[in-house]
Amino acid sequence: MTPEITFIDTLVVGAGQAGVAMSEHLTRLDIPHIVLEKNRIAEAWRTGRWDSLVANGPAWHDRFPGMEFSGISPDGFVPKERVADYMEAYASRFNAPIRTGVEVRRVDRNIGKPGFRVETSAGVFEARHLVVATGPFQCPAIPSIAPQTAELTQLHSAHYRNPAQLPDGAVMIVGAGSSGVQIAEELNRAGKEVYLSVGPHDRPPRSYRGRDFCWWLGVLGLWDKATTEPGKEHVTIAVSGANGGHTVDFRKLAEEGVRLVGRTKRFANGVVEFENDLAQNIVRGDENYLSLLDAADEWVTRNGQDLPEEPQARIIRPAPACMTSPELQLNLAANNITTIIWATGFTSDYRWLNVNACDAQGKPQHQRGVSSEPGVYFLGLPWLSRRGSSFIWGVWHDAKYIADQIAIQRNYLTWQ
Repeated sequence: MTPEITFIDTLVVGAGQAGVAMSEHLTRLDIPHIVLEKNRIAEAWRTGRWDSLVANGPAWHDRFPGMEFSGISPDGFVPKERVADYMEAYASRFNAPIRTGVEVRRVDRNIGKPGFRVETSAGVFEARHLVVATGPFQCPAIPSIAPQTAELTQLHSAHYRNPAQLPDGAVMIVGAGSSGVQIAEELNRAGKEVYLSVGPHDRPPRSYRGRDFCWWLGVLGLWDKATTEPGKEHVTIAVSGANGGHTVDFRKLAEEGVRLVGRTKRFANGVVEFENDLAQNIVRGDENYLSLLDAADEWVTRNGQDLPEEPQARIIRPAPACMTSPELQLNLAANNITTIIWATGFTSDYRWLNVNACDAQGKPQHQRGVSSEPGVYFLGLPWLSRRGSSFIWGVWHDAKYIADQIAIQRNYLTWQ
């Protein structure tokens, strides 16, 4: 029997912040569409994060333009469940046509007619336009150097929930971006012995001269920066909204008892080896931190703004012993390390997208989200159009651009 097919102009895959934003703009333009989501709306905020996570930007910033967070101070940092609730409430404002519990399994371009055939767990769809809004956090990435042993508990940061889930013993965290740092702080406060493997990173101030760093990136034009600096495409950013928000300071973490080591090199015979780069990575992070303070001070002077000076922000703590006499290897058993948490980011999987939209390595090929496959669009990826593209407010603006491109194509097709 021929399967029943649902025809729709535009199909959006994913109902996280990208899919919800996309649906709003398509609705505004009266473009018929359906959003398919394999779980619930904004599921990653509910079950893909640890229990105590809050947004890394203040509530006035990390939101869509048309709706504020209720019951939360604009300068506060929103708990993850409230972010998910916000997305659901936002979608309900315009009756977003979202179908949850539907997994997209394969997409093929139609032959001899326009559009795409989309196979899902709920049947077959045909769409003239397809928006891939699955985001960058699809597949937790654990590097190949991970030791193959049952004697250690190993989990990705996406599967960490709270200190109580871990066995007794010390914890080693690999990766010192926002996730790794915040988990290290939480485990340290819970009384765990914590080792944190620190690689290259940017370290912006949480706030400076009375303004959050999100504000500074805005007035300095850095959110709208269209390209990364050479060699910094994948540099992690250490920033935290936890406990009311604070500047991440690796020197202070060491003073509080977190044992810092360099990048993890290899595991062999129960021993982990580290690169001798801890001091270099921390110093370069300090340089990044101070460069933003310099840019902010210059902006204040140039614009004649009355923002209070903050000379204490430039005080750099003395180098702790871990920087001057770094540990280059650890015997896991001798140091009672029973758990490794891999805060090593994510990869994407587009194998279901059987069209000419990705390169040989499976990386999306696009210009501002318009892919190399006519009719396919990407949304929610880092640096899709600018630095802010993967943030809640940034994805909203990218979605507007893509919706407009779809509308332009529709107008051409309806011209007589």
